[in-house]
Amino acid sequence: QVQLVESGGGLVQPGGSLRLSCAASGFTLDYGTIGWFRQAPGKEREGLSCIRGSDAWAYYADSVKGRFTISRDNANNTVYLQINSLKSEDTAVYYCAAIRRFPLFDRCLRGEYDYWGQGTQVTVSS
Repeated sequence: QVQLVESGGGLVQPGGSLRLSCAASGFTLDYGTIGWFRQAPGKEREGLSCIRGSDAWAYYADSVKGRFTISRDNANNTVYLQINSLKSEDTAVYYCAAIRRFPLFDRCLRGEYDYWGQGTQVTVSS
């Protein structure tokens, strides 16, 4: 049984940073891809970044390039999303998702994943 658990969200001031974690169980990073998504109130889900577990190939949405960094720790079966220079518009619930395939480029941001976590809330406010 695959389980994804996000953590690291919270309330942060504009300009601050957060590191979100996605801990996977029942899913080996080496054999799949993890994606990060977010959904703000009243908005559609947005694909942010993905990483291929075998070689750390990563892809980013244009909207987050330069501020978001995805990484993985295969030994601990965990994927991270570092978010810097947080803005109020980053406020959303952030989700990680997993698939035992290797969608490339923007396909990995389309949300076509088999497993999803419950999400972690990020609120950016002064």
